[in-house]
Amino acid sequence: MKREDAKKLISTAVAGLLAAGVLTQTASAADDKGKQEKCFGVAQAGKNDCATSKHSCAGMATSNNSPEEFKNVPVGTCEKIGGSLKPKAS
Repeated sequence: MKREDAKKLISTAVAGLLAAGVLTQTASAADDKGKQEKCFGVAQAGKNDCATSKHSCAGMATSNNSPEEFKNVPVGTCEKIGGSLKPKAS
């Protein structure tokens, strides 16, 4: 094998390994981003994510931070932003 051919082969192999690493990291970040939890008491009026006993649709909250309304947030962030993982009686 010629020296130039060997360099091309090695360069191609290294580039392939680097690309595989980047794809793995991207897939892992996407998985983490996809994990959500319901966070009660943080939804703003009109920006809740689902129904409650007071209405049947997302986006129908009438007040900010109602203890029954929730937003889906990344796992582990709810309590950090002042919410609760369980609804509170309003």
